[in-house]
Amino acid sequence: MSIMAAVSLSSYLIKGLKEQYMKLPQGGKVQVTYVWIDKNGEGVCCKTKTLDYEPKSIEEIPEWTFNGLGTRQAEKHNCGMYLVPVKMFRDPFGLDPNKLVLCEVLRSNRTPAESNLRQTCKKIMDLVKGDRPWFGMEQEYILLDISGQPYGWPDKYIPGLRGHSYCGVGIEKVFGRDIVECHYKACLYAGIEICGINGEAMPSQWEFQVGPCEGIEIGDHLWMARFILHRVCEDFGIVATLDPKPMPDYKYASGCHINYSTENMRKKGGLKDIEDAIKKLGKRHNYHISVYDPHGGEDNVRRLTGGISTSNIHEFTSGINNCSVSIRIPHQVEKEGKGYFEDRRPSANCNPYAVTEAIIRTTILNETGNETKDYGN
Repeated sequence: MSIMAAVSLSSYLIKGLKEQYMKLPQGGKVQVTYVWIDKNGEGVCCKTKTLDYEPKSIEEIPEWTFNGLGTRQAEKHNCGMYLVPVKMFRDPFGLDPNKLVLCEVLRSNRTPAESNLRQTCKKIMDLVKGDRPWFGMEQEYILLDISGQPYGWPDKYIPGLRGHSYCGVGIEKVFGRDIVECHYKACLYAGIEICGINGEAMPSQWEFQVGPCEGIEIGDHLWMARFILHRVCEDFGIVATLDPKPMPDYKYASGCHINYSTENMRKKGGLKDIEDAIKKLGKRHNYHISVYDPHGGEDNVRRLTGGISTSNIHEFTSGINNCSVSIRIPHQVEKEGKGYFEDRRPSANCNPYAVTEAIIRTTILNETGNETKDYGN
């Protein structure tokens, strides 16, 4: 039985040769890598531009264009699309003074592209600035080799490893820690608000956490953290998948739990505000399920089965310190009477802009039903 993982040919390139060129001076020029969300709203694209100066703020980075036909984001008769910079980070691959910049995508008529959910999310966040909503997101993912097999798994999975990987240590429990730690350091260098990592329930499954971030920032930071993850995996010849259940016959799945609070929830007596928000979410369960994965809930059908550490997609539940519910109130929050709650329903491949916007619409703007309200400009 073979246990050799199939990695991409690029991982066999002599990395030391690359370093010889990466150390060359840039002659006062700066490389800026523009990053944007792809057509499906699940992956990322990028391309790099040379500037004659080091940008000190997002306003100093010019808009750019790209061929939307090549990324399947436009038709051939109207293929030009705009990249509008919205958030700048340090570049952990090219190093200072080079930059990574997250962009919104606009069509040629300056309207948001189909996968550009940031624009509406920001409008909603701007409406509720006074409430100071904080978010923290727990991004689970699984490392795969290029054959689609979980990285490090034998041809036939070893039953004895089941369930021993969560926060595990040792080669018989976790696979791919080098990738995870490189990603962690790269995010810290870039300025991502990454606050932790841990091994997850099955070998080659990992999690990183981003936050707390206020308002639109959580989406910006999580998307750039995802980009950095995919780039690190390129160097190792491995795939990081956000599919909530790439192994259909295996009991564990991947989510992106979201922790949420408002200023009132964080104050003394805030538990009542938490409980009120949970009641609102319970009355709008179907709407949230429809936006908690990129396919209208179809991905979460595979994941939210009511099995290990998941709720049932067809029921809304909540509880204290309970991992098998839709919404969990942590034990220390109940004890202190204030803090935050955790919505455990979002899938690993969710769009954080869609998820956070939905939570604000329901808990602060008091929307009900399956339709959303247009608040204009």
